[in-house]
Amino acid sequence: MCNLFFLQEERVFTTFIMPNSNSKIHRGGQEAGRRELVSRSLQSAQHCLEDQDFGTAYAHYLLVLNLAPELKTSVKETFQFTLFKWAEELDSLARIQDLFNCYEQALELYPDDEVICNSMGEHLFRMGFRDEAAGYFHKAVKLNPGFADAKENFYRVANWLVERWHFIMLNDTKRNLTYLKAIENAVRSGCKSVLDIGTGTGILSMFAKKAGASFVYACELSKTMYELARDVVAANNMERKIKLLHLKSLDIEIPKHIPERVSLVVTETVDAGLFGEGIVESLIHAWEHLLLQPKPKNQDVSTGDYGRVIPASATIFGMAVECKEIRRHHRVGLQEVAGVHLSNSVQFFSPTYASAGSEETVEPYTTEKLSRIPGGYVPLTEPCQVMTVDFNNLQELKSLAARKPWKLSMPVTEGGILDAVVVWFVLQLDDEHALSTSPSEETCWEQAVYPVQGLLDYSVKTGDTVVMEVCCQDCYLKIQKISSLPSECGMDFSDREDMPSLGNEAELCNALAGLQTTSKQDGNAQVCVLESTEIALLNNVPYHKCFKAAMGKVLSALNPSKDSQSMDVDGHGSGMNLQENQNKSFLDAAPDPLYVLDVSEGFSILPIIAGKLGPVRAYSSVEKEQHQAALNVISEANHFPKETLEFWQSHLEDESVVLQRPKSDKLWSIIILDVIETSGLIQQEVMEKAAISRCLLHSGGKIFPQYVLVYGMLVESESLLLESAVQGTEPTLGFNIAPFINQFKVPVRVYLDLSTLPCVPLSKPAELLRLDLMNPLLNSSSREVKVEICKSGQVTAIPFWYHIHLDEDHSLNTSDESSHWKQAAVVLDEPIQVQVGDELVLDVQHHKSNICITVKR
Repeated sequence: MCNLFFLQEERVFTTFIMPNSNSKIHRGGQEAGRRELVSRSLQSAQHCLEDQDFGTAYAHYLLVLNLAPELKTSVKETFQFTLFKWAEELDSLARIQDLFNCYEQALELYPDDEVICNSMGEHLFRMGFRDEAAGYFHKAVKLNPGFADAKENFYRVANWLVERWHFIMLNDTKRNLTYLKAIENAVRSGCKSVLDIGTGTGILSMFAKKAGASFVYACELSKTMYELARDVVAANNMERKIKLLHLKSLDIEIPKHIPERVSLVVTETVDAGLFGEGIVESLIHAWEHLLLQPKPKNQDVSTGDYGRVIPASATIFGMAVECKEIRRHHRVGLQEVAGVHLSNSVQFFSPTYASAGSEETVEPYTTEKLSRIPGGYVPLTEPCQVMTVDFNNLQELKSLAARKPWKLSMPVTEGGILDAVVVWFVLQLDDEHALSTSPSEETCWEQAVYPVQGLLDYSVKTGDTVVMEVCCQDCYLKIQKISSLPSECGMDFSDREDMPSLGNEAELCNALAGLQTTSKQDGNAQVCVLESTEIALLNNVPYHKCFKAAMGKVLSALNPSKDSQSMDVDGHGSGMNLQENQNKSFLDAAPDPLYVLDVSEGFSILPIIAGKLGPVRAYSSVEKEQHQAALNVISEANHFPKETLEFWQSHLEDESVVLQRPKSDKLWSIIILDVIETSGLIQQEVMEKAAISRCLLHSGGKIFPQYVLVYGMLVESESLLLESAVQGTEPTLGFNIAPFINQFKVPVRVYLDLSTLPCVPLSKPAELLRLDLMNPLLNSSSREVKVEICKSGQVTAIPFWYHIHLDEDHSLNTSDESSHWKQAAVVLDEPIQVQVGDELVLDVQHHKSNICITVKR
């Protein structure tokens, strides 16, 4: 319709502008015709908008703007509105190419319009084109640095495109220097052609060129990182000396991409578990197709005629630990939560445990920087060598994936609770230079954590043995079937491929160990896999008690005639049977129960807690069938009538209308909203959801939370600076990388643990902002806050957290030890030197999920 209309109108207009020899009269007529056509098209566009015919309206505006560019300013806003509405229609009809064509036409007319650029980026991002979306968001921010929507979008996509560890690693001078020296040694010994696999910013390639390599090639799969590397290499005057390939190394061919085999491969495609970024697969391919043959052992020949790899080898170490923080994120340690009995018929596991028996390729570990984990950790064993790998031995690399799982044992040296096996490695770059990722080292690396789950008893004592199975599958190091053997078994089967014939006592112990890992899963137990943050939430006792008390208060007020015992707010009821009878009698006596809607993210037992508080019909918004099944089992275990708990998503055809009435003639008594993400940020569109919710409450009903207070303080933290941006050329050994990668820095760091963050507080906590979900008149999108300095230093960041007020009497602090939420921090572009007694003014602004804090003196 769009293009057809445009062509028709263009033909009409052509009749007015055909060349004619009768000059001035005809030119005057042409001009009059043009004006008439423009006027009629504007009127038609307006009529189409009134009829919501956005496609035809858009075509009219295209015609107007092509015929009368002088009208661009006056019709700009209406044109934008029409474009966005037409784009929504095209999107809903899956006419993706037409949608992008419209945006391209619009950007030809308004090439410097930040709103159109941002909208184009949003469509691209939703369709999975993150690299392309980033370009439009970045351009929008450059056009208007104050455009909040574009900034928030760019920050969101920047975290996808340039992972935060790039900044930390580039700021690690020791790591950079060690790689440089190893590469210099290799080049001096004769390696003149170099391939850098997974080049990132190109720093290792530049090290090779600086060391004197004759030919340097570098490959990078990420479009964003490839373009960034191209800019970095050019800025360091090496664009003609380093050939960059936008390819996965597995796709490089000789002579199509590089002329011949190289003598040195450099790479750092390793993760906390060593193999998780595919180093084994890429090096097998490199040895078979891209590298010269390896140097024969014990032969004195020129190195340049043979191939080699940096890093040369790695040794992996492991250690069993007790750690409360790991435990509360991977094991549900409660039998009862706020009066709700968690049935033994449901077994909760985190994804790392579920991956052990899964056919899907799931990362079998989490990562933690153990030196900064809240509450610390206690080693239960000495560090133990798990395995070694020689990256210069093709046969060894190929045998890794085919190797059968092997047993590993670690003697317990300190009694405690077995929570995890943690793993790190020493990367041997060459004979002289090595890098360690040990938790005892000052390093940019985190450690791989294999949580222990599924045991009957997690306690161990000195002399016991921690046993496990190790294998390398799907490009991952897997440590599974972790259990403990009591000291009387006296077994040692470290690194044996197959279990030998054991004595009766040892066989019994081994059977018991197997029982430890399987008993809890046997039978008809409902398995429920939760994210680690969901398990931490389930373990958060103050959270559930607080909600129970606040919900009980509201329901009591709405049911004043009911017996006070029905509201089991304090959990001091007279037993399960009485509670059952109460629930039954209330539902019988109250055919029109109160309605509670929980639209919090992820797995939540709040609807079941609400169901224990009287004549309530509770609705849960959990979507996963496994989660719904688990909640049903728990509901049945608490002897709820079936109608007490319902799943709201099953009532909806469209998820976007989750906030609506339970029935045509009913309103909600309580609506529970998820206001804070576990990352430490405010949920997107939470205030819009609150506005809808307020319209759906009956008199006396409440939104939980009713309001949120944002608190923050000024700190000096070098760690936050290093994790947020590359600090000049010193850490990168003189190479100019910082200005390019720092384009992707984001001002807010998330998933922080304030209790262990290396920082010096320079002020007391201050209230920064109030978000009121029940009374919007109390809200302000911006506020100025005066903060007094109580300690001299440099302000580098402003960590912030929340006090979540369910009502005036019940609140939760997201920085508490038991909190499942993390904290966030705004990192300043430039540190501010302050003295005791100084006063800084913070300009605090809230837009969607983004909190922007700038400092005024």
